[in-house]
Amino acid sequence: MHLFPSLEKVYTQDRLSARDAQRLAEFIAFGPIVFQVSRLMLKTGILEQLRSRPQSLQELAKEACLSEYAAKVLLEASLSIGTVIIDKDDKFHLSKTGWFLLTDPATKVNVDFNHDVNYEGFFRLEESLKEGRPAGLEHFGPWPTLYEGLSSLPKQVQDSWFAFDHFYSDHSFDEALPIVFAAHPRKIMDVGGNTGRFAQRCVAYDKDVEVTIVDLPQQLELMRKATADDPEAVRIHGHAADMLNPSAEFPADLQPDVIWMSQFLDCFSEPQILSILQRAAKVMGKESRLLIMETFWDRQKYEPAAFCLTMTSVYFTVMANGNSKMYHSDDMARLVKEAGLEVESIKDGLGQGHSIMICKKI
Repeated sequence: MHLFPSLEKVYTQDRLSARDAQRLAEFIAFGPIVFQVSRLMLKTGILEQLRSRPQSLQELAKEACLSEYAAKVLLEASLSIGTVIIDKDDKFHLSKTGWFLLTDPATKVNVDFNHDVNYEGFFRLEESLKEGRPAGLEHFGPWPTLYEGLSSLPKQVQDSWFAFDHFYSDHSFDEALPIVFAAHPRKIMDVGGNTGRFAQRCVAYDKDVEVTIVDLPQQLELMRKATADDPEAVRIHGHAADMLNPSAEFPADLQPDVIWMSQFLDCFSEPQILSILQRAAKVMGKESRLLIMETFWDRQKYEPAAFCLTMTSVYFTVMANGNSKMYHSDDMARLVKEAGLEVESIKDGLGQGHSIMICKKI
């Protein structure tokens, strides 16, 4: 298994002392409580209060509009969790972990995503693993995958889902655009283009490019609403297709210079990815390129990013579709080869840990 050097140091050794390992085991056992306590330390504003200065239990309870009992329960649990510390005068301080929980934008997005989208559905993880379907999604509706029901989710759930999705993609767009436009493409096919955010960036980047988004009909409707006020959106087109349907072909008459798949293939199982790549290969010429942008968990610079990605795989299992994940780059390269394509190069370190796998037809 290929791993970047930084991850080899983490995942090929048992680094914890016996005492630290025991603590981590208990941390896991109480994980749901750890999460909810920490979320409420954010929601009640207690961590924000400690950002400016150390404060007493009484001060924190008053400012948070909590009883002293409620504040004490949260604060004592947070001492054990490690988000606050206490001094000899019984004043609470923000710890380093508390600082990251409070200020790191990725952490905020992850907290909201896990609470609003995942938390209740995750009770059915075992069922999802055994049956190969997103059993937890039934908490929201009867859809076979989350994507069919995305436009019908409660607003708070939808907001947290899109914030999560956009956070991990949008931060990579600035660095991705020069790679996409390196050969001056005139036609781009954006597969799984969602609400059209990348397509908008493309038509703003190059005044001559035309972008066709291939996605589900309901996603194209969201895209049209999201781009309605953009005068450049006249160069953004839609082609409705369900890529889960193996007979759904890409528009053969488009002849795209670039086929763009950003955070798309992680929504499918390996057999489904192979089918999609084979269909993409059919509409590619010798000069066209398929660009796959993904957060491959093995190509992360820092271990916390790999941790987030392997945990996100479990979201796909129980909430999204029951059979996809965040992939190892070797697995994706193998599927590319099986589809009759080859990996020309890989660009790493874009935005929030994205890589772009540039593929050509053999």
